[in-house]
Amino acid sequence: QVQLVESGGGLVQAGGSLRLSCETPGRFFSMYAAGWFRQAPGKEREFTAAISWSGGTTYYADFVKGRFTISRDNAKNTVYLHMNSLKPEDTAVYYCAAYKLGSSEALRESRRYDYWGQGTQVTVSS
Repeated sequence: QVQLVESGGGLVQAGGSLRLSCETPGRFFSMYAAGWFRQAPGKEREFTAAISWSGGTTYYADFVKGRFTISRDNAKNTVYLHMNSLKPEDTAVYYCAAYKLGSSEALRESRRYDYWGQGTQVTVSS
């Protein structure tokens, strides 16, 4: 069982930045690819960014390219989502997810993930 705990959400003005963290107490997090998904009110959950288990490959949704960066520190069992130039349409609950030995474009598919966090709210005011 992999427990994921997100943090770092909050209220920010448009154009601002936030850094989300996803931490797990598990010892084997380095074996898991990690993804960030988001869900806005009334909308389906959507892929945002992902990083392979090795950290060598990253994937982004088109709507965050150039603004968001995903990274991981396996020594700290933590994955980060650095969000810059935030827009009101980025307002959503952001979820972290883990996918054992995940890689390739499959990381864009939420159904591939084995574990999910509870989510952290990000609100961007105009």
